[in-house]
Amino acid sequence: MANESRPCPCDIGDRFDYGGRGQEVQIEHIKAYVCKPPASTDKAVIVIHDIFGWQLPNTRYIADMLTTNGYIAICPDFFVGQEAWKPSNDWVSFHEWLKTRDAGKIDKEVDVTLKYLREQCGAKKIGVIGFCWGGAAVQHLMLKNPQLKTGVSLYGGVIRFFEDRASLLHPTFFIFAEKDDHIPLEEVSLLEQKLKENCKVDYKVKIYPGQTHGFVHRKREDINPQDKPYIEEGRKDMINWLNKYL
Repeated sequence: MANESRPCPCDIGDRFDYGGRGQEVQIEHIKAYVCKPPASTDKAVIVIHDIFGWQLPNTRYIADMLTTNGYIAICPDFFVGQEAWKPSNDWVSFHEWLKTRDAGKIDKEVDVTLKYLREQCGAKKIGVIGFCWGGAAVQHLMLKNPQLKTGVSLYGGVIRFFEDRASLLHPTFFIFAEKDDHIPLEEVSLLEQKLKENCKVDYKVKIYPGQTHGFVHRKREDINPQDKPYIEEGRKDMINWLNKYL
C-alpha cells in the first residue's frame, strides 16, 4: 500500500500535481471551486472536501471528473476561510483544531451553495459527495436536508450522526475501506444494522478489500497497481449512484 511507511489520520496520500479545469468564485460569504460541463445540464453535485480543504488538487480532480460525466460540480470552502489542516501540523493539536470545524454545522454554507446552483447555474437536481470529514458532512445532510436528492459518503466517520437516528431522507451510498485505521469495521456493521432497522429509502454500504483511508481520491492511478482496480471501482460506483438518482 502507498504511504503506509508514514501513516497518519486522513493521510493525504499522493497529492496530485493538478491545476483544475474550473474556476474559483465568491458566493456570498464563501469561496468555491466550480466546474461546468460543455453541454447544458440541470444536474449538479456539491463536493465536500476533507480536512485538507477546498483547494486540495485531489478533490478538484474529482470535481472535474464529475463534470466530464455531465454534472455541474462545486466544491465550496466549508471551513469558511479558516486554515485547512496541513500534513506538517502537529497531530497532537488535531482534535483542538477540529473543534472549530464541525461537519454537522455546515447548513448555512450548503444553503448558500444550493441557492447559487439554482439561480446562477440552472440546477434542479442536486446531490452531494464528500470525503472523510466531508463524508461525515454528507451523512449529516442526508439525515437533515430535504433539498438534496442523493449523497455519497466516502470514508466518513459513522457513529456521531447515527447515534440518535438512522432514517435517511435520501438514497445514500456509503463507501468504506477494509483496512481503514480510523473507521473500524465494527462501526460499519453497526451502521448497517441501524440502517436496516430504520431506513425507508435506498441505501448501500460497500467495503473495498485491502484499501486504506482515502483510497478513492488520494492515490494516483499510475502507481500502486494492486490498488488501481479498487480506485477505479470506487469512482465508477460513485458515478453510477449519482446517475441513478439525479
